Amino acid sequence: MTTALITGSTAGIGAAFARRLAAQGHNLVLVARDTKRLGEQATELHDRHGIEAEVLTADLSTDEGIAAVEQRLGDRTHPVDLLVNNAGFGNKGRYLEVSMADELTMLKVHIEAVLRLTSAATESMRSRGRGGVINVASVAAFLPRGTYGASKAWVVQFTQGAAKDLAGSGLRLMALCPGFVRTEFHERAGMGTDNIPSWMWLDADKLVAAALDDLARGKTVSIPDPRYKALMGVVKLTPRGLLGGVSSRTGRKYGPQ
Repeated sequence: MTTALITGSTAGIGAAFARRLAAQGHNLVLVARDTKRLGEQATELHDRHGIEAEVLTADLSTDEGIAAVEQRLGDRTHPVDLLVNNAGFGNKGRYLEVSMADELTMLKVHIEAVLRLTSAATESMRSRGRGGVINVASVAAFLPRGTYGASKAWVVQFTQGAAKDLAGSGLRLMALCPGFVRTEFHERAGMGTDNIPSWMWLDADKLVAAALDDLARGKTVSIPDPRYKALMGVVKLTPRGLLGGVSSRTGRKYGPQ
């Protein structure tokens, strides 16, 4: 059996990864801030699929939390074969409407934690000549949409660059770029979603299945839905100046309310 470590595992995309990987027979290391939810999730997955599910309570907005997960990823007696950097959140409000403390916390989770955990995982994996990392970004990475989009753009660029540098090592790195997914994400951020068209919503379980297929194919960037692939194709052809205006208006219509 191989072992996968998933951050932000108790809800949304992280929980979908946990369900899918457990069903495929992978042991799990489940990482989140809520110990009670982690324990319930681990018990359910163990009872349903017969896999081992380890829990690790860690807040990735703190140095202590990141260090605890780094230490687990560096444990070569119980190696991790797949890292899913999924933990993340959104802030309600446009640039300068969000406090600097909250902006810096987002960068800590979306950038510093992803950098440190990817580095800890790949250093151990490279010595074994195999392993994979999925860094969950967003289609917002391709749009000029404030701090959240900028942090996810970093995730995409970092993952692609790291994948290139590690080519031939037996490791696979991929940035996963979903669109709107029905999770707790928007509720936690206090964002309204009533105005988001129904066609833009993705199912977390289908998204994860497509993402794992893309990882197996060796993709370094995954946009796991034809609708969003088409939308991002249009984005690439749109002049940046016009795109910035459209993105700003879309944010006001569909974003934080």
